[in-house]
Amino acid sequence: MDRTLVIVKPDAVERGLIGTIIARLEAKQLRLVASELRTIDAPTAALHYAEHEGKPFYANLVAFITSGPSLLCVVEGPQDTWKVVRLLMGSTNPKEAAPGTIRGDLAIEMSQNLIHGSDSLASAQREIAIFFPNLS
Repeated sequence: MDRTLVIVKPDAVERGLIGTIIARLEAKQLRLVASELRTIDAPTAALHYAEHEGKPFYANLVAFITSGPSLLCVVEGPQDTWKVVRLLMGSTNPKEAAPGTIRGDLAIEMSQNLIHGSDSLASAQREIAIFFPNLS
């Protein structure tokens, strides 16, 4: 089985969309193997977004992800789970996301796009180790 990290971001939690988002993942035959509702602290956010450090949008990323509780999840599927999750999420910019995707159906703003999913197998392994070190 293959695992990836999913973060249901603070905007989705605030809007009451946790159940809707998790239902979409489960409908695609993905299984939650770990989850925790928590507010990500700044040092953990800095580790998570390390690849973006120094970019103009970095401070806003960290500020947003630490602004309220997120649901952190490890999702499991048969293979290429990270790719399946990325397809379900839709384009990073919700205005360009296809109807039927999470962002295409439920988000409008790029800065508040509801969900994060690892963008590769290596990222999935790194991110799971950050948020769920007992699983890595």
